[in-house]
Amino acid sequence: MKSLWINNRSVPSDGKPIPVVNPADEALLDEAPDATREEVSRAVAAAKAAFPKWWKDVSAHEKAELLHEISRRFKAKSSEIARTMTLEGGKPLRENQDEIGWVASCFDYYAELQRNNRGRVIPSVEPSQLAMVLKEPYGVVGCIVPWNYPLLLLAWKVAPALAAGNTIVIKPAEQTPLSTLMLSSVFECLPPGVVNIVTGRGQTAGDALVRHPDVAMIAFTGSLETGKAVGRICADLVKKCHLELGGKDPFVVAEDSDIEIATRAVAWAAFLNTGQVCTSSERIYVHKSIAEEFIAELHDFTKGLVVGPGMHPDTDIGPMIGGENRKKVEAHVLEAVKRGARVIQGGRRPPHLKKGYFYEPTILTDVNHSMQVMRDETFGPVCPIMTYKEFDEAIALANDTQFGLGAVLYTNDPKKAKRFFESVQAGTIWINDPLTDNDAGPFGGYKATGGHRELGEEGLEAFRQTKHVHWDFEQTAKPWWYPYGEKSLNIAAQKLKAAGAAAKGTSKYKTVTE
Repeated sequence: MKSLWINNRSVPSDGKPIPVVNPADEALLDEAPDATREEVSRAVAAAKAAFPKWWKDVSAHEKAELLHEISRRFKAKSSEIARTMTLEGGKPLRENQDEIGWVASCFDYYAELQRNNRGRVIPSVEPSQLAMVLKEPYGVVGCIVPWNYPLLLLAWKVAPALAAGNTIVIKPAEQTPLSTLMLSSVFECLPPGVVNIVTGRGQTAGDALVRHPDVAMIAFTGSLETGKAVGRICADLVKKCHLELGGKDPFVVAEDSDIEIATRAVAWAAFLNTGQVCTSSERIYVHKSIAEEFIAELHDFTKGLVVGPGMHPDTDIGPMIGGENRKKVEAHVLEAVKRGARVIQGGRRPPHLKKGYFYEPTILTDVNHSMQVMRDETFGPVCPIMTYKEFDEAIALANDTQFGLGAVLYTNDPKKAKRFFESVQAGTIWINDPLTDNDAGPFGGYKATGGHRELGEEGLEAFRQTKHVHWDFEQTAKPWWYPYGEKSLNIAAQKLKAAGAAAKGTSKYKTVTE
């Protein structure tokens, strides 16, 4: 069984072992501990002890060098880490290699951004004063990371949190802890206790981390229901909570689209990582005039995608993460079919793959918003298609969801593009290039998606709290202090009169009455 990583040391755990299974063949890869509450407390204590020096004694320049060093170490270990990510998570190896590159880029970005400012100077109330707005860290941050992008979504939290001066306790998803535990050799360049890793289930290790009184902030990415539970605990403890939750992203294809390009874009947006992306396009709206041709083109393209183990070089679509996840997808498809939807492609487990949690990329038509597949987050390789006649109808359909993470539009019409990004209630709008992230562009959503932001300046700001400093260089009694009697008012009036006379005497300008 693997060990925990606490205070820059590998620490054996007394927790129960959690099996880590390869979703491509259901074989046991290893075991990771379900950390006990005492072990979580030990990790929090290490982070708490490291916080003062990391925040105050390590300069912005030194923090930048250390964050760049983390980036370099990710790149040096990219092949080894990507292979482990593929074995435990199922994504094609190529996608995981890309993910490591994005992780390194994120640490490089925040290495430099944190050197840019620590706040601002604002106009003071009186000439003898200095007024400042300072940005400071929260302290110990608990980072709870999902399994679908275990290191990228870790980086989106850890990089800005460290840049802001916080110390960290990471709790990876129980399905994908192995790649995160490999980061001990990446983070060992930091002072002891600055980054710690505890593994375990959400109900045990995760709950202990969220409830710990010395954890000042929780950053969580995951499902809506779990996010609500985390938010309730944080609210009860009056603890800073940063949530990035579910999505049900729309993809609108306008009538002027290049159909060949648009179908490939839809396939990428719907089936990337077997549809297990919070920004997967799970609702496709195609203009009625091109729908028949679009669906035929998408069917032909999807039929040629290779489903198989992620370690195979020709694989386009790997397995889902687990059996329960696949059952949810199957239930959504079955419910849609019972309500009148048609399966154009897929809709089954691949008959040639007897082991593993595989599901064929699936295209549905004749769907509507009464179906689960158009309302609830499916999180699988399903592409349900509706048609629309007017662009306003497409916008209304796009907004008809409790979520608001992202939205995609394909068009060459700038007027449509402007109407779309001004009208659609989502945190990211992609036009003609779906699911592309930008380290400088904030990522997050509207409505039930959580309302918080990662990446960009907003991502750094999320891990900083604000302090106002009001400093008077002169120790003088103020005319508005006690006592409030007539004598005090006379003194105040005299001082104001004297100040006015002094200002008048030094002014270059005359008043109208003069």
